[in-house]
Amino acid sequence: MTLVQPNPEMQVFIRKELNEDVNTTQRDLEYIKEWLAIQPHLPKFDDDQRITTFLRGCKFSLEKTKRKLDMYFTMRAAVPEFFSNRDVNRQELRDILQYARFPPLPGLTPNGRRVIVMRANADDGLLKYNVSDAMKLVMMVGDIRLKEEQTGVAGDVYILDASVATPAHFAKFTPSLVKKFLVCVQEAYPVKLKEVHVVNVSPLVDTIVNFAKPFLKEKIRKRIFLHPDGMESLYKYIPKDILPEEYGGYAGPLDDIHDEWVKKMESYRGWFKEQESVKADESRRPGKPKTHDDLFGMEGSFRQLIID
Repeated sequence: MTLVQPNPEMQVFIRKELNEDVNTTQRDLEYIKEWLAIQPHLPKFDDDQRITTFLRGCKFSLEKTKRKLDMYFTMRAAVPEFFSNRDVNRQELRDILQYARFPPLPGLTPNGRRVIVMRANADDGLLKYNVSDAMKLVMMVGDIRLKEEQTGVAGDVYILDASVATPAHFAKFTPSLVKKFLVCVQEAYPVKLKEVHVVNVSPLVDTIVNFAKPFLKEKIRKRIFLHPDGMESLYKYIPKDILPEEYGGYAGPLDDIHDEWVKKMESYRGWFKEQESVKADESRRPGKPKTHDDLFGMEGSFRQLIID
């Protein structure tokens, strides 16, 4: 099972964290669906599960949910390198999946958070591939989670494994590409980033973290934890029973979890194809259309990205 859903007791805790009142969830859902239906620039979209996931990620703020959904469709049109040709059987994507691992783990932490591990299994295998394709795969997993986090989670926790990170890898992540990716994640997806844990730390990690910090709000900077002395300090945040074997846990090999996610993405091939046309049409947006510069303009320097 790729995503274990929270038990009833944890669901109660998560609903409190997400400000969800089960008595008004359907009402809020219908309100957002009615709003979407009258937006001339947005596609027809009546996926109750995904809309509800947006509501939960926005803590049931209707205005924030509308902004997120608008940006979700806007990004799908503005960044085709992330949102087109999303066939997991395409050779370029299959090759990346041989080297990169980024699966959400099946279990949840005791406080209802989903843990995602990001790790490469070779130090040179990824150098010949397009970073935007790797980011595309990460977005594909995110889109599946919009549909399959059925009762919501209380936030995301990332484990970044730096064991094979090299300056050559780092050089492939240009500031403009990183900015596009972070704008998409922050503005277009209902992500509640709670913690980032960096394991198998190398001297390069400080450079990478310092590179990312200007994009992050202060509260997120305080949620980045380095674990230079092994995994014991990681277990204070994430219990062993949901961690893969590679990190001293009991949830089985990471490769097995990864393989299950690859199968999951394969099962969504037809759906991903259908979704390519589900995007904003800026020519029909009321008022001024949003341009690429509006979304990603450099303005002489990077604007701080605020990630909730």
